[in-house]
Amino acid sequence: MKNQNKPKEGKLDIELPEEIAEGIYSNLAIINHSVTEFVIDYIAIMPGRPKAKVKSRIILTPQHAKRLLKALADNVNKFEKAHGEIKDYDKHPTIPMNFGPTGQA
Repeated sequence: MKNQNKPKEGKLDIELPEEIAEGIYSNLAIINHSVTEFVIDYIAIMPGRPKAKVKSRIILTPQHAKRLLKALADNVNKFEKAHGEIKDYDKHPTIPMNFGPTGQA
């Protein structure tokens, strides 16, 4: 008798809890890296508020960071083909942080 709850070979059964499915709003990402990991802090900056909090932190290996970069680029390309070019703003927020290589998105 086959186990019907067992995922098919090569398939991954992913559970998405309701509280995670709701998501967390972020309008700034700060990226740092070391030799062994990439750290992405997702932040929500609100108008009129002098302080912003990190809402979520994701830590990736360099290999997974590169795979994420490729997957995100692929999805942006697909989005722009379907909906037109995503416009970028001229001004980016200035974040005074001096603790290693940093990128902002």
